[in-house]
Amino acid sequence: MDDHLHLLNSNNTVNNNIANSGIGANAHNHLLSLGHAPGPALTPEGTMTVVSCDGAPEEPNSNAVDRYEPEHECCERVVINISGLRFETQLKTLAQFPETLLGDPRKRTAYFDPLRNEYFFDRNRPSFDAILYYYQSGGRVRRPVNVPIDVFTEEIRFYELGEEAMEKFREDEGFIKEEERALPAGEFQRQVWLLFEYPESSGPARGIAIVSVLVILVSIVIFCLETLPEFRDDDSDVTRDRVGTTPLHMLNHYPNEMHGHGNLTGGLPPILSGTPFSDPFFVVETLCIVWFSFELLVRFFACPSKATFSKNIMNIIDIVAIIPYFITLGTELAERQQGNGGGQQAMSLAILRVIRLVRVFRIFKLSRHSKGLQILGQTLKASMRELGLLIFFLFIGVILFSSAVYFAEADDPDSGFNSIPDAFWWAVVTMTTVGYGDMHPVTIGGKIVGSLCAIAGVLTIALPVPVIVSNFNYFYHRETEGEEQAQYLHVASCQPIPPSPELRPARSTSSISRSEYVAMEEALQAKHNCVNKIFTDV
Repeated sequence: MDDHLHLLNSNNTVNNNIANSGIGANAHNHLLSLGHAPGPALTPEGTMTVVSCDGAPEEPNSNAVDRYEPEHECCERVVINISGLRFETQLKTLAQFPETLLGDPRKRTAYFDPLRNEYFFDRNRPSFDAILYYYQSGGRVRRPVNVPIDVFTEEIRFYELGEEAMEKFREDEGFIKEEERALPAGEFQRQVWLLFEYPESSGPARGIAIVSVLVILVSIVIFCLETLPEFRDDDSDVTRDRVGTTPLHMLNHYPNEMHGHGNLTGGLPPILSGTPFSDPFFVVETLCIVWFSFELLVRFFACPSKATFSKNIMNIIDIVAIIPYFITLGTELAERQQGNGGGQQAMSLAILRVIRLVRVFRIFKLSRHSKGLQILGQTLKASMRELGLLIFFLFIGVILFSSAVYFAEADDPDSGFNSIPDAFWWAVVTMTTVGYGDMHPVTIGGKIVGSLCAIAGVLTIALPVPVIVSNFNYFYHRETEGEEQAQYLHVASCQPIPPSPELRPARSTSSISRSEYVAMEEALQAKHNCVNKIFTDV
């Protein structure tokens, strides 16, 4: 019996040492109330012990080191403090995702406050509702409406919910999963492909993109300037006289030079004299085509998939922008070799006019380097149904009101509506609220029809337009927010970086250190072993 009393006295001595070691009595009593376990405790060797519901601590062993045993978490609860707002849940709820910050006992121990018996996180409060719901629902990610996307993304990264949760969140928010860029196998081809296809990949790639944009702009400017009367190439004029390729209006300006000569010679302005190869517009156009052809061929031979490259709409636009030059050049050379036949020349000129018109499509080459044009294209593609409805409504309105205004104006001799097809133009202009005024009703009935046509046009156009605007806003915000999220995807693909000590919340002076906490747990464990031994001997 003396031995038993000696053990009790030694146990009291341990308690007194703990109380006198600078550790608050409240912390000591709090740890003794094992009905509400303080969470994972660290032993001097760095292992963890698990406190079960009945308050009896277990000896650290291999199972306790590796994981929590599920039977110890059946009724054990944990308190999580988020910037002063406390949440309470069961450990088994957090243990569903052991790879996360809250689900891994080792990771969350760094944020445990033994004095308050809770885990403290100085993080965004509204976001934690969704974080806790992620554990309770088994993996569903739902962003609160009052939390911005970038803030919630940071919280997902902090609590280490994983890449799968991040992908679910991005999918729910409407972000399209970024497709992996297919790159060529060869190193040289890969560098060339990145250089010409992805301007953001490097500085030289950005420089090539700037050069390409400048060449496109020069080509468009030349296309517009050569139609000015001062620079117009009238070889395409179908009204010609019998003197070579000289246009009629040039005879009025240079009558003396034309008498007795089959062709116009030194009296012409330099830009209109000689062969087309001496035309400065032709020279600049040739230089632009050389750059376009070089860029297209280099990208074709460096692309990872020739079939995919050929089906890309942007590459098709590049080809369409280049072909008219070679067709025009071939037609011009063929005419000079075979002579100038009247009917054949008129046909070739008609073909050349159509082909030259195709050159205007070069402006779409800018969409390769313009996010705005790409967003516009995506908006039109997503709004095809609404655009179809708009055209259908306009078609019905044009037929209805053109017929009504024709019959309303039929008895007036001064009316300009000679037939229903003639009234189509008036109906379109009126429904779109343009109103050129070249055709207008003069009778009372016609004016009433015109008023109804204008009102119907406003309503017809106003109905589908908000949907198209909504689609544009969606793609625009997705693009801008996608650029902000690109850095998060890049970080997620790298190894996780532990938080720096400077960014961790500083512990309050009332909290105990880790070594003191380990000493307390060791003393309590020794005490319970002694008490258990006494009761066993008795």
